[in-house]
Amino acid sequence: MIRVAHVSDLHVLSRTGRRWRQIVFNKRITGYANLMLHRGRVHRRAHLEKVLAAAAAAAEVLVVTGDITNLALEHEYQEAAALLGMAAARTEVSVVPGNHDIYLPSLASEGRFAHHFHPFLGSDLPELACDVPAGRFPTVRLRQGVAIIGLSSGVPRPPFVSAGRLGGAQLRALQAVLAHPEVRRRCPVVLVHHPPADGQPCLLRLRDGLVDLPALQRVLQPVERGVLLFGHIHLRTRGELRTRAGRLDVLSVSGAALDHPDPAVRAGFNLYTFEDDGRLSAVQAQVLDPRGEELQVVPFSGSAEAT
Repeated sequence: MIRVAHVSDLHVLSRTGRRWRQIVFNKRITGYANLMLHRGRVHRRAHLEKVLAAAAAAAEVLVVTGDITNLALEHEYQEAAALLGMAAARTEVSVVPGNHDIYLPSLASEGRFAHHFHPFLGSDLPELACDVPAGRFPTVRLRQGVAIIGLSSGVPRPPFVSAGRLGGAQLRALQAVLAHPEVRRRCPVVLVHHPPADGQPCLLRLRDGLVDLPALQRVLQPVERGVLLFGHIHLRTRGELRTRAGRLDVLSVSGAALDHPDPAVRAGFNLYTFEDDGRLSAVQAQVLDPRGEELQVVPFSGSAEAT
């Protein structure tokens, strides 16, 4: 048996000040405006620290499905890496980027995400990875009955656009990963920031979804069983994706620092239990109570199905 804890959308905010020219003259100005008007009031560092500590204590593997930082500032990268490092002292940590982590083209060209989070980007099949804006993906961790596969959907986008993209090279690499004998004999657990199954119209997907979602779903068609984990929507949901060969569980988790009255949105983590044969035997949501003091087990609310 192996337990996997799932957190997402940490949105670590820099507490050491901001250089205005790093914000005003690029896309970060829109993110900063959102921070001042909305996000800064609902993302709590204390909530995040409690959630990460509890998730690390509860599982053999902790996975983070993107938006680790808020504006992809250097101090945010550093603070986020330090927080994940504390979790990694207790359990194995694996991360993928979100749109907030690859805010600008310069961040991709300088390799900032891979530089700061390289301890959490290890792969047992590095020869199958390809270069994308966040580093080399897919990453693969072969653990007991599961193969944890990390995908990068974070790419630089214009202001007011938060959509993600995997790209043809990464999708071909994923196809090779899924066909690998060590992966085929395990249950694939795929990590991606943007929703891997949704009912959005194409135009909305181009603004804030996964623009090459149909291509991803085609690659997944031969998969008989598996799990898709994502973030981005700041909501705890459970659904399924039907494939030609079977079905995949599709699960999202809320933001790990969110202070919100709705338990489907409030800060917490998901805990998945896999048997030795890779079967997903239990799904649990642990959510902070309204006072932000203790984590409580709550039922999943809401569901979605994609075909």
